[in-house]
Parts: sequence; structure tokens; C-alpha cells
Amino acid sequence: MSAPTVALDLTDDPAALTAALVDVASVSGEERALADGVEAALRAQAPHLEVLRDGDAVLARTHLGRERRVLLAGHLDTVPIADNVPSRREGDLLYGCGTSDMKAGDAVFAHLAATLTEPRHDLTLVFYDCEEVEAVRNGLGRLERNHRDWLAADLAILGEPTDGEVEAGCQGTLRVEVRTTGRRAHSARSWLGDNAIHHAGEVLRRLAEYSPRRMDIDGCEYREGLQAVRIAGGVAGNVVPDECVVTVNFRFAPDRSVAQAEQHVREVLEGFDVTLTDSSPGALPGLSEPAAQEFLAATGATARAKFGWTDVARFAALGIPAVNYGPGDPNLAHTRDEHVDVTAIARCTEVLRTFLR
Repeated sequence: MSAPTVALDLTDDPAALTAALVDVASVSGEERALADGVEAALRAQAPHLEVLRDGDAVLARTHLGRERRVLLAGHLDTVPIADNVPSRREGDLLYGCGTSDMKAGDAVFAHLAATLTEPRHDLTLVFYDCEEVEAVRNGLGRLERNHRDWLAADLAILGEPTDGEVEAGCQGTLRVEVRTTGRRAHSARSWLGDNAIHHAGEVLRRLAEYSPRRMDIDGCEYREGLQAVRIAGGVAGNVVPDECVVTVNFRFAPDRSVAQAEQHVREVLEGFDVTLTDSSPGALPGLSEPAAQEFLAATGATARAKFGWTDVARFAALGIPAVNYGPGDPNLAHTRDEHVDVTAIARCTEVLRTFLR
């Protein structure tokens, strides 16, 4: 027998709703119970919305004939739990897995969806699965394939944690493997071999001496970074290794394409065997678009660059201006003591309510 659907009150205080969302564990790939609860709550408490279910993603939208449409998107999944579910409250701080990244943002969006029955922009809500894992499983990518029309909008706001600031666009990311080779030998007779790990020293030297670029786009300064993130080599404690692999991560400003970023990495590491293993394009800020300007005015904030990669890049690829905006502190995401200040939840709720009302 299946478990009963969790009851969520979308009209409740968004901080209380955040706690209720956190208390339903939803590690990537295990979002069904939470998706069931969100779907049931939207169908029962927001009859003005058309609701769609796709896998463990839940979508809802208005049909008011407004001039513009704003899309509010948030992922339902979290990283693995670290003894931090259920939630707990200490003063103004709400602790628990996903409080910052990004169930507080989800709660704000769901609350506004239920309580704003006549917004001045048409609204689309997208609560999706599997954001915290490999891109091939990302629910937003699946929705793009299955229900592209549901993602049409003049502005997308992703509820990633930004400490209540507006973070525009995002940097791209790619990973390469740099392979050095040598010749095996017994370490007691090392002169008969050729140490591949030692050859990796030149790779590390170039990375240590690399000067990352800073790029201003729409008033947002993006800071690139080229870093070794893993090194592997050797087969035994008494063998000169014949292979070493250095994994390198390049975070690049969104004015570079993936192809341009890859070419740059190959130029830095010229002479070495470089294999691209993973990549995701960045997203330009798009702050010159009217809907984005209107949102910035409502927040009273100055937009800053998003250094990490987020799903705003997916919206940018669809030609939709997108920003990151949520009440959580990004520095607390994925930590054991992850928490969110409930006053920040209230502030974000009111900023978005002012923008949409």
C-alpha cells in the first residue's frame, strides 16, 4: 500500500511551509512523495491554475491573457541527508537539508502561486526533480523535451539561494582529463622506468601560474577559474607509474561558448593529451530585457554575477532572460548545518509579491 500523500498548506506562512517541505525527504531520485504533496496542494488550493504532472516534476500556470509571462522555477531535490531531517527551528533560523538550497525558494513560489489569484503577469510555476545530480537526469531538461510550450516566458526566476540578492546569468563549466604517460618499472630500479606522475608536474605548474580573466557583462563581473580538482596515478606502492590523469575544471564567463572555452583550455595545456569529459554552457545576464529591468526595480538591488552554474543556462539557451533569486545563503548549501533565516524568506516573499501584484 502506498503512503498517504503529505498535506501541505500553501497559504500558510512561507517559513512554516519551508519547514513542511524540508520534512519530506527528497534526495535526488526520491522526490515522488514531495511531488505528490505539491501536486495535490496546487490542485486543491489553487483552482485558478492549470496543473500538469511529468514524472516527479509539477507544473502550474495561469491563463489571464497578460502581456507578459513570468516563470518561477525551483528544484524539489536535495543532496543526501546528513542527519538534518526533520527540520528544527532556533529563533529566526530554520535548520534542515534543503532549507537554503532550495526549499525556501520553493515555499515562496508555491505560496505566491496559491495566494496571488490575479497577478499582473501571467505566471508559470515549475517544480522539478534531479537538479543536484548529473545533467542527463535533470528534470528541467526532460520538461524541455516533453513540454516545451510550458517553459515559454518573458522572464524566468530560479529560486537558487542568493541571500536575497539578484544573481544574473551564470558561468559555464567544463571538465577535461589531462593524461601523462611513462614506463613501468620496479621502484627499487626506478632508473629503468619513466614516472608519469612526475610528468604531471608541468600540468600543475601551468595551472598554478594561470591568471584567470575577469569580464564585465551588463555591469556584472564574472571571474573565471582554471583548477585541478583531482589527480590519479599509480598501481602499487612499489611500481613506477606509467600513467597519471589530472582532472581540470574550467569555470568560464558566459561570453565564451563551450567550444571557445575548450579551445582556451587546450591552448593553456598545449603539448598534453587533453580529453573533454563534461561541459555546460553559461548564460548571459539578459538584464536589458524589459521584464528583467522591471524585476530589478522591484527588488531595489544591483545585480551581481552568478559564478556557479545553474539552470538559468537552460532558459538562456531557449532565449528566455533568467536570474537567480532566493532567500537562502549559497555558502550554506549542501552543508550539515544548512539553514535559512526566516526573515529572509519573508523579505523575498514580499519583494516577489510586490513585483507580481
